[in-house]
Amino acid sequence: MKQYLDLCQRIVDQGKWVVNDRTGERCLTVINADFTYDVDEGKYPLVTTRKSPIKLAIAELLGYIRGYSNAADFRKLGTRSWDANANENVAWLKNPHRKGTDDCGRIYGVQARSWQTPDGISIDQLEKVVNNLKNGIDDRGEIITFYNPGEFHMGCLRPCMHSHQFSLLDGELFLNSTSRSVDVPLGLVANMQQVYVFLAIMAQITGHKPGKGFHKLVNCHIYENQFDLMKDVQLKREPLEQPKLIINPDIKTLKDLETWVTVDDFVVEGYEYYDPIEYPFSV
Repeated sequence: MKQYLDLCQRIVDQGKWVVNDRTGERCLTVINADFTYDVDEGKYPLVTTRKSPIKLAIAELLGYIRGYSNAADFRKLGTRSWDANANENVAWLKNPHRKGTDDCGRIYGVQARSWQTPDGISIDQLEKVVNNLKNGIDDRGEIITFYNPGEFHMGCLRPCMHSHQFSLLDGELFLNSTSRSVDVPLGLVANMQQVYVFLAIMAQITGHKPGKGFHKLVNCHIYENQFDLMKDVQLKREPLEQPKLIINPDIKTLKDLETWVTVDDFVVEGYEYYDPIEYPFSV
């Protein structure tokens, strides 16, 4: 919570106003921040200065792991986070690659599970990393990237948190994740949880002890229509104790994650929080 609130205060105090071309809205922006998540100590990075979504963040990650490209599939898992980008993004609605209602195109998990090479070969990045880690292999390239410039035009949104590199060191698993663009009041609240859960669940299914998750944030911003709520409400609140995340120990394989696992297999204990803050979402 301290690193999150410190970043929010830094943006309020030092940020510069810029206009975002995609949304047409002004954002108060700073460049570069580095977060660390103590997965090894079980400190779940859930924001306590407002009630924050839990199932939404985990459902979205499960959708990426399964390679989903349709907002309806994400909804079935428990999140509506892709509804607006799939169905209200004006540029995407006009895109000839859009297949119809709820289609998101070749986004996040599609790239992770079926990256297309120029000669037509499909690469499952996630499966390769899981298999290597299960066999105790770290070739210094255990990387899963959603960022495919050759197919940006085939999806409704470029990936924001776009790459994840796993490192195995003496039986302990670490994760370095990178976000190019961070909506701090909304997106970051989910991304913090996702880095933690991704490392915890990958350690569980590959048989390693989880270490720390490291999260590089590049363009960190608060939209103009979020600013007053952040400055006058959320930053006035004192953080509460961090909760714990309990993951179903029966989850043992990638196939489990692909088939029967739901958000109910992830339980947060001891979560205390302030009232919700309804931050506007920009499409």
